Amino acid sequence: MTWTVRRADLRQPGDRAALLHLLDQYAQDPMGGGTALPSEVRARLCDDLARLPGAVSFLAWRGQTPIGLLNALTGYSTFKAQPLLNVHDIAVDPDHRRQGVGQALLGAAERHARDTGCCKLTLEVLSGNTHAQRSYQRFGFMPYELDPSVGQAVLLQKWLTPD
Repeated sequence: MTWTVRRADLRQPGDRAALLHLLDQYAQDPMGGGTALPSEVRARLCDDLARLPGAVSFLAWRGQTPIGLLNALTGYSTFKAQPLLNVHDIAVDPDHRRQGVGQALLGAAERHARDTGCCKLTLEVLSGNTHAQRSYQRFGFMPYELDPSVGQAVLLQKWLTPD
């Protein structure tokens, strides 16, 4: 059986359930942190994404079964003065990995980015996730650097907690 990829409609209960199922499955994977999505996140996420300007999600389906998810958010490149699309989450059901689902999801994101005038796609990946890194490289992603003499970009974070 073949599979299809389409943009998620977060007003539709089936798409909402698929997004939450796949994202929770990813969150429970060691590469996603190993912890299920909290109930308060599950309760708010789809409504928040639906209201967020520049948010887009794509779902891969095999028949009526969701098998892949990509969430992306529009950002802005100050060096190009154009929007960019950041792939925030990409998840493929473990039983459907290494079958081209991730590449198809990235293809849908790239078409959307081109259609909306974005200058590039960005994403982050854990250094130990070599399978995903190879997949992204096959798609054309490369480490970000402006000048090789000063090195590649490094992603940093600081969690903000209530005072």
